[in-house]
Amino acid sequence: MRILIDILHPAHVHFFRHFHDEMAGRGHELCITARGKDRSLDLLEKFELPYHHLSDQRNGNAGLVIELAERTGRLLKVMREFRPDVMTGIMGPTIALAGAVRRTPAVVFYDTEFAVQTNWFVYPLARSVCTPDCYQGKVRGTHVTYAGYHELAYLHPNRFQPDPERLAAFGVAPGEQFSIVRFVSWQAVHDRRERGLTAGQKRQLVELLQRHGRVLVSSESPLPPYLAPLELTGPVEDIHHLMAYAQMVVGESSTMSSEAAVLGVPAVFIATTGRGYTDDQEKRYGLVRHFTEHEYDRAVEAIEELLADSPRERGQAARERLLDDKIDVTQWMIEYFESTFPETAAAS
Repeated sequence: MRILIDILHPAHVHFFRHFHDEMAGRGHELCITARGKDRSLDLLEKFELPYHHLSDQRNGNAGLVIELAERTGRLLKVMREFRPDVMTGIMGPTIALAGAVRRTPAVVFYDTEFAVQTNWFVYPLARSVCTPDCYQGKVRGTHVTYAGYHELAYLHPNRFQPDPERLAAFGVAPGEQFSIVRFVSWQAVHDRRERGLTAGQKRQLVELLQRHGRVLVSSESPLPPYLAPLELTGPVEDIHHLMAYAQMVVGESSTMSSEAAVLGVPAVFIATTGRGYTDDQEKRYGLVRHFTEHEYDRAVEAIEELLADSPRERGQAARERLLDDKIDVTQWMIEYFESTFPETAAAS
């Protein structure tokens, strides 16, 4: 097969990189198109994944519409040269539109129920929409589910083993107690309902965690002067080795909360909107605690409660239960593409 992978976000690099390498090793031809957002291009280069740079992130509704038009036009040009049998990506607005124009099937992976506007026009255009089986939204079109989360495409034990020697690059010593705090910029099209934590709340969270060890802060937006000395620095491609040894992850990112959960690290996720996968990780395994900004005081209480009761030990035990229930998502993807599209590849 000739498979085109479209990358919109740094997390998408992690999601697809093992699939890319495995499929290439099985004789398929692959092409990556990418959007410059945060460290997405850096990650592609670190993992030595060649790509076509289609666009950079724009902000605001008008900017996002302009970017979508720009990306789609450039993707159509790449498609004419590469002639993909199938395209795939997370969220999928560009591949869905371009796929409809060129009559090329698009397989969309997604796990965010409340991205209503994007999902409304993407899902019916896709050849199939693949979601975790805990996805709570309605899919207009062909819906395929699997027993996992996006993060299990790259953090399943078949794909990832944490290495304590990687901690030194982040300035962390083996055995040192530390927590990670993550703040996001809320610039995505589906973030319009979010208001985010206030500056005072961010400061309070950091000070609370500092009573129990070191705090490393990751942020999509520039940090204020009082938090800048705590900014997380180190090789972006090794962030999951760092996360695996944290005692807790706290903040506004559902992705990092889910990554922590599948690594057995408790997470407190604070945002207006939840996700089916974080709900699943909370209700079935107790690895994520989700609170809205209006429930901030309860989030603080949850952090204090977790830190007082050996969070890592409890988290690792819950992770074993999670892994018993869930699958290696990359392996599922390989089997799905090879079983669904052989006739497409043969016809080309």
